[in-house]
Amino acid sequence: MGMCEERKTGRIYADHLSPGKLYEALPVLEGDEMLSPVGRLRAGAGPLLSWYESHARVLPWREEPHPYRVWISEIMLQQTRVEAVKPYFYRFMEALPDVKALAQVEDQRLMKLWEGLGYYNRARNLKKAAQVMMEEYRGQLPDSYEELLKLPGIGSYTAGAIASIAFHIPVPAVDGNVLRVISRVLASEEDILKQSVKGKIESYVREAMPKDRASAFNQGLIEIGAMVCVPNGQPKCGECPFSSLCLGRRRGLLDRIPVKTPKKPRKVEERTVLLVGAGDGIAIEKRPDRGLLASLYQFPNVEGNLTGEDVRRLLESMGGQVACLEPAGKAKHIFSHVEWHMTGYLVTLEHAIDSYIFVDREELREKYPIPNAFSVYRNVLIGES
Repeated sequence: MGMCEERKTGRIYADHLSPGKLYEALPVLEGDEMLSPVGRLRAGAGPLLSWYESHARVLPWREEPHPYRVWISEIMLQQTRVEAVKPYFYRFMEALPDVKALAQVEDQRLMKLWEGLGYYNRARNLKKAAQVMMEEYRGQLPDSYEELLKLPGIGSYTAGAIASIAFHIPVPAVDGNVLRVISRVLASEEDILKQSVKGKIESYVREAMPKDRASAFNQGLIEIGAMVCVPNGQPKCGECPFSSLCLGRRRGLLDRIPVKTPKKPRKVEERTVLLVGAGDGIAIEKRPDRGLLASLYQFPNVEGNLTGEDVRRLLESMGGQVACLEPAGKAKHIFSHVEWHMTGYLVTLEHAIDSYIFVDREELREKYPIPNAFSVYRNVLIGES
């Protein structure tokens, strides 16, 4: 089959063309508008794989895609930027290098390793899943998409990522990046937050991917979404291997795709944070075992925006004798469904009180996991962000 015939059938792949000619050749595809969704993605598979080979970022979990490393990285990357994850990944791998170590780690140690990453249920589910693996899979991740889905904290995307990257199983790994890319390429104005829409796109990806290149195909789509077909700002269409196949670009729809159901406004809560010191000790308290930031430690705080006098009266009612009290600034932290607006006070007591746990600065640094919501005040006390 000659090049002209290949163009007519939409079968142009990277091995036919030099990189400089790749994007020039795609516009001559005949019958392009008549391609099915799967056909359109198949037509872009070769260019995508070629692009990924030359543009993929060097990441620690990619250089050594052992199943355990892939799993940990994918959980860390949920709701978190790649650059922010890297130091946490290195530290986690050093402390907990395998499933057995993770299954046996003390909860407080695990939370300390996760400190600052947020969404702490991710870490709790990691340990639960590791314990299941020790009991049912001989301390290994199961090499089956269906079995991976049964583990705590693993949904369809994470199962697909582990299965395709670590075990080369041809299954889709569709996250927010991929939903955005595919929606734009297909000019789909369906709501990507609907499970039915995600399921449809997963089926397109499953049918379109080269079965022997599932890992590169999935990671290429994710990488395009992270680096080129970006969520905020103008997509870099001139750099995209799907550029000439993208119906969203062709029809001028990129500013309205992907379509998402508007989120409900977050509830705003005012809180007053007490940075209480007594001698060499700093006051902390443990949060309840259920709910937001469950079982983590925090600086004492109460609902409402208290004045300095309110704080003084509160501590004196608990048996404290206030030697010094001064403002410690304001801070804001955004959770999924609630937003904290915080006012801080730095307080020195004449002596410790029973209401709080008093720890020294080294213990605060090394032992007790303090949520990132309090990072501004942590920095006030011990000079760390």
